Amino acid sequence: MQPENFRFGGGSTDTILHPIVLVAMLIAVILAFVLPRKYLVVPFILSTFLIPQGQQLVVGGFHVFALRIIVLAGIARMFFSKRPAGENVLAGGFNSVDVIFFLWVTLHALSFILLYRATGAIVNQAGYLWDELGSYIILRFMICDEEDVERAIKCFAFLAVVLAACMVREQLTGLNVFGLLGGVNVISEVREGRIRSQAVFQHSLLAGTFGATAIPLFVYLWKRGKQKLLAVCGAIGATVMVATASSSTPVMAWMAGIGAVFLWPLRKRLRMVRWGLVAMLLSLTLVMQAPIWFLIARVSVANGSSSYHRAMLVDQFVRHFSDWWLVGTNENQKWGFDMWDTSNRYVEEGETGGLAALICFVGLIYLNFSRIGTARKMLEKDRKHEWMLWLLGAAFFAHLVAFWGISYFDQTRVTWFALIAMIVATTAPVLRQSSVLQDKTGNSNLTVSRRSYAAVGLPSTNTSGLYNKYKK
Repeated sequence: MQPENFRFGGGSTDTILHPIVLVAMLIAVILAFVLPRKYLVVPFILSTFLIPQGQQLVVGGFHVFALRIIVLAGIARMFFSKRPAGENVLAGGFNSVDVIFFLWVTLHALSFILLYRATGAIVNQAGYLWDELGSYIILRFMICDEEDVERAIKCFAFLAVVLAACMVREQLTGLNVFGLLGGVNVISEVREGRIRSQAVFQHSLLAGTFGATAIPLFVYLWKRGKQKLLAVCGAIGATVMVATASSSTPVMAWMAGIGAVFLWPLRKRLRMVRWGLVAMLLSLTLVMQAPIWFLIARVSVANGSSSYHRAMLVDQFVRHFSDWWLVGTNENQKWGFDMWDTSNRYVEEGETGGLAALICFVGLIYLNFSRIGTARKMLEKDRKHEWMLWLLGAAFFAHLVAFWGISYFDQTRVTWFALIAMIVATTAPVLRQSSVLQDKTGNSNLTVSRRSYAAVGLPSTNTSGLYNKYKK
């Protein structure tokens, strides 16, 4: 008989650790300590997306999720890794993106504690910080260069194929194979006569969003030219995930990601595109009888879509600014029917963290796009790497569109954090070299090229050399 405070189990939607999950978790933990740094991202990503998030150990009354144990092992490996003197633990060092990320997460934790003012709130937010900061920092540690980015995308492509197969099985049987482990539903959700497959995720929306936002990354893999078959299989699997999720949000994110890829010819006219979009929205504001955000209510590509609910959510969020601006609110359910369901990331940011957290979130988005834009301009004579940066930006944009219909609350967050780590890792060498050139020339409008290096007396190089791997 097992001790009451340390249990194993599974096979339902409860969250007791299944023996199969225990073995998988232990393997991931062991690999975190024995693999070379460059391969660490593989077991981390695979275990994160093949173990239902609800799986956990109950130790002394505390619930410790499997993912948190794997994150803890990754952090321990990071601290005990041997590095040459002066070498940064994180690609590009601790930068403005990391600062705003840490501030954003911390503000959420403080707001929650101040809002509820209970010991349980402190424990809850300790777990939140463990999840968010832990996952982010070890992904920054694991993804240091282009080879790491490619390795992580290969993992996502493999997962897309496996999860798509599981979601097709759900469509045929109505049963979720991951539900047999516990932590997710065994019986698939049905809406308007259509099965909404969810696989390992906590909701079908999140399953479809995982596939939708990964499409530009698989184009990245294709453009790299080394794993075209895997890229095609990943893209097909991701599209199947979007289709079997039977939800509008993943479809819109899928369209946004692909649309962003095809905007490549307009890359030098993005300022005009942005201002054109602003002008269009202002024009619609003048002619529409309802606020501009009610355009969301007109977006529906799946039966049973709750787009009107999302429009009302934004509307009530704006109208009740005084309720949430300081530290968020826990009374949003009083705003109207189903207003507790914050299926919008931007609304969720304000309601759970206040205005300061929302500003930090927007700042995080701005900094990532700024890094991509600056680095891409510096590499205008290197079409291959310019394409790579553009595709990372397309994936980032797909997430921003998805945020209008869902707030990530399971392992889907790791895809978002991994993408940020990819952006920082791929832009860090370019931005560092451009900073050196600016210091020597005083010119802030340089293109990284052999000529620019020669002009300041630096050794001649090519732009591919900027992506040499960091020392392990």
